[in-house]
Amino acid sequence: MAELKIDAVVFDVLGTLVDEPAGLRAGLRALAPPSDTPSPGAGGPGAGAAPGTAGAAGRAGKADGAESAGPGTERLLLLWQRHIEREQRRVLDGDRPFLPSDLLDREAAGVVAEAAGVEDPAAVEALARSARRLPPWPDTVAGLARIGGGLPLIGLSNASRTALLQLNAHAGLRWHQALSAEDARTYKPDPAVYRLAVTGSGAPPERLLMVAAHAWDLRGAQALGLRTAYVARPVGDPPTAADRFDLHARDLTDLAEQLGLS
Repeated sequence: MAELKIDAVVFDVLGTLVDEPAGLRAGLRALAPPSDTPSPGAGGPGAGAAPGTAGAAGRAGKADGAESAGPGTERLLLLWQRHIEREQRRVLDGDRPFLPSDLLDREAAGVVAEAAGVEDPAAVEALARSARRLPPWPDTVAGLARIGGGLPLIGLSNASRTALLQLNAHAGLRWHQALSAEDARTYKPDPAVYRLAVTGSGAPPERLLMVAAHAWDLRGAQALGLRTAYVARPVGDPPTAADRFDLHARDLTDLAEQLGLS
């Protein structure tokens, strides 16, 4: 698309570049191996929408690891996701002070451990840290290298500074700049988070391309004037008929080709 003039590409991380549910499932299986009885309080699918999303149940998806995870693991995963989504929404709504994602992860781990009947503090801490050990999607590392060969890459994540550093190291993500919502003391889709990329790049919003697997994230970026690219992932939040994003890509290889990057 010749009219898409871009100075830098801004990537969401969780769900877009790494398979968040797969990493959490691994932590949950280590926490409560495998009786896989339903955990109390986890409820059914569809409740507890993330900021701007259709809910945790859709984000859990059927990505790698879901088939080997039993029903107890899946209920605990939903319990974790709903806690994070609810508490981030409370921050956005001004109902609680900002807390960085690694501390929300500790809260979620405590909630899940209680539901699973686990009291060992070391096990709870290990579960919290599993949120930083998330596998990349198969196309992520090569796709970032290809796109980064032609354009500056900016990571823009709701993950805290500490969590983002460890996520990047574990998944092999390579950036020219990595920005955390912690620096704005709020969460996406608050405009303040997207402004971090505008300020950090020194480019006007319309010269930045926001890439995400979550339509709610792209809508937030679009509202500030960024260009947008949706990348399909099994755990993402797909666009609705009303969404008008600049690009739609099957994966990062497809995105690189649409950007004319070899």
